[in-house]
Amino acid sequence: MLSPATEEDLAGILAERSEPLDVQGGGTRRVGASERERLSTAALTGITLYEPGALTLVARAGTPLAEIEGALAAEGQMLAFEPMDHRPLLGSEGEPTIGGVVAGNVSGPRRVQAGGCRDSLIGVRFVDGTGTIVKNGGRVMKNVTGYDLAKLMAGANGTLGVLTEVSFKVLPKPEAVASVLLEGLSVADAVRAMSKALASPFEVSGAAHAPVGVDGAPVTMIRVEGFGDSVAYRAEKLRNLLSEFGPVAVETREGRDGGVGTAAGWRWARDALALAEAEGDVWRVSVKPTDAPKAVDALDADRILLDWGGGLIWAAVPPGTDARARLKGIPGHATLVRADAESFKRLGAFEPESVPLAILAKKLRQQFDPKGILNPGLMG
Repeated sequence: MLSPATEEDLAGILAERSEPLDVQGGGTRRVGASERERLSTAALTGITLYEPGALTLVARAGTPLAEIEGALAAEGQMLAFEPMDHRPLLGSEGEPTIGGVVAGNVSGPRRVQAGGCRDSLIGVRFVDGTGTIVKNGGRVMKNVTGYDLAKLMAGANGTLGVLTEVSFKVLPKPEAVASVLLEGLSVADAVRAMSKALASPFEVSGAAHAPVGVDGAPVTMIRVEGFGDSVAYRAEKLRNLLSEFGPVAVETREGRDGGVGTAAGWRWARDALALAEAEGDVWRVSVKPTDAPKAVDALDADRILLDWGGGLIWAAVPPGTDARARLKGIPGHATLVRADAESFKRLGAFEPESVPLAILAKKLRQQFDPKGILNPGLMG
């Protein structure tokens, strides 16, 4: 494994390299299957700038996510997009890195309100496939120096360049958190309830449903966050709004940790723990929330979890199942997240690109990785 300790070392490696590489951060979320030599950014560590008053943090790409979150928590702040920890679902080890989070645009339940990782990213440094060091964005939101490469790198999964440093806007942690809970709903009714809550003026920051919850019964979870009095008011309004779906419970916790029960419940949704012990392959499906019931029926999954009001579906299916074939005719896309090497090779991790998108992506890869050495074939 190649593990450069500095950006200059990384640039030297890529400038001289002619053989393909498997680029990774902490190795917790390997996408697809590859026998190529690995290049890890895990040695590029350290928070290089943190200004709590300016809500700005800059860190090298290999910095452990736990270190980032610990530094923010000490100042009562957080990454708004609450990145998922894939280790329980994938059975992987290692330490998630902030660069890996950006490369995968990894985002959690709060995306429905605060946006994803890409929306909090304000700057990047990376080394492209020729060994050139590139900087884009900076420490403020407005940047008029050219293309917004920061947004392009988020979700590129290391196919356009190897991240070395990332800059974020951060937010204060909420003073209080409340979960509005409904039990026993069908998928269709749960999507209706979540959609109604999300369309309300009560600033919902999470909406998830599991047909098999922690206690084995269907559970629908709606989250509101903010100042204590505001959270109590909005939770009560949501209780009344959703009463047509049956009994509604409200669990409220004060304190910036969100309360043990409430925080644990949303980590359960964030990390798709409903599927962690399920057998078979795991797919991540993105559809319109209104199409979620139809998609769930088509998937015929052994275990599912709906997040983002039904716009995101985690599904555990028998090994080798082609979820994309089952979902044919339903607009959206499906990513294979957990499977054996043969299934990854046969089905591919990512949805095949449309012709116009494939042409654009090819041109981008030719521009940033003309030698084709950075995770070739991973995304198209």
